[in-house]
Amino acid sequence: MNLSEIKQLDAEHFLGVFGERCPVCFVRGEGCTLYDQDGRAYTDLFAGIAVNALGYNHPAVTDALIAQAKTGILHTSNLYYVEPQAKLAALLCANTFADRVFFANSGAEANEGAMKLARKYFYAQGSKRYKILSADHSFHGRTLATVAATGHDYYQAPYRPLLPSGLTQVPYNDLDALRAAMDEETAAVLLEPMQGEGGVTPADPEYLRGVRTLCDEQGVLLILDEVQTGVCRTGSLYCHEQYGVTPDILTSAKGLGCGFPIGAILASEKVASAIAIGDHGSTFGGNTLACAVSLSAMTYLIGHNFAALAKEKGAYLMSALRSIASEKILEVRGMGLLIGIQLAQDCPAGALMKRLLARGFVAGTAAGNVLRLAPPLIISRDEMDAFVLALAQELG
Repeated sequence: MNLSEIKQLDAEHFLGVFGERCPVCFVRGEGCTLYDQDGRAYTDLFAGIAVNALGYNHPAVTDALIAQAKTGILHTSNLYYVEPQAKLAALLCANTFADRVFFANSGAEANEGAMKLARKYFYAQGSKRYKILSADHSFHGRTLATVAATGHDYYQAPYRPLLPSGLTQVPYNDLDALRAAMDEETAAVLLEPMQGEGGVTPADPEYLRGVRTLCDEQGVLLILDEVQTGVCRTGSLYCHEQYGVTPDILTSAKGLGCGFPIGAILASEKVASAIAIGDHGSTFGGNTLACAVSLSAMTYLIGHNFAALAKEKGAYLMSALRSIASEKILEVRGMGLLIGIQLAQDCPAGALMKRLLARGFVAGTAAGNVLRLAPPLIISRDEMDAFVLALAQELG
């Protein structure tokens, strides 16, 4: 099918939540390069929204997927033991603070499960704590519960009254506001160590460390949403490590499967011990194929120290972006290879993204008129240099 035929089918039959999409359909990928139906090549600086950490057709992903598919077992159910699931859980526990892991299918599912776990932790103690505080401009998912935790009015407005109750947002990077919002019914604080959708805004180190201290003082759990910032993306396996802050619960997805859908809830034994048989579950979560792919990809990423590579490459790319002499760039911020380019109001990020696509470069946007970059971690200096040159030319 040609692109116009695909667009017509989409317009007639797909639920219109994405509106008019970017005018391209990718049919093949290799490394950091995507190819459309006409064979035109595009350099990817967005990785499917920070998902394809190893780019496209990487052996650690492709070979594992094919090998597991050839066994004929893609899924059996969690009624039975799943070897790749057990190995992946062990790998994550060995490389993080966590003692226990539960696998879901997405970041939203992981975040919803994390909130359930926090509430169950206090319920098991006979406590009435149930409230969860999150931040303005945050993004935690599209389910009703994660929309209620997401700090953007335009995500929440169509679904009010929000469910469940007890989810409230306070200003990000404002410890006093968080302290004022806490009470004897607060169960958990849910934060992104760096807000991705909200504008690629890192937490101030003093803030995040202060949140950990405040939670300890008040007997409140700290949940860190690392769906976008995790899996080596920001220069450590998980972003919180660079702050010296350890959560009670952490959520992961996106890069965890390097393109294959999988999410995870990671928790300390203290919190995880509150879960009893039947308290949570998933039909597809932790299925054999997803875990086999993730196990291979994560083993490769950890074994080849991609966290350090992302930190080095990110520093190089941010330095190059800051060297662009343009009044349209107000700030370049981020960590590792999750980067936000704050643009002047007379330079709309969405329009710039489309112009870059026409030049053969895939980028994204974030709230607050930000051009967002989250390239595959395998990106080369030559590819970064070519993008920076194209951006400079577009900005005049």
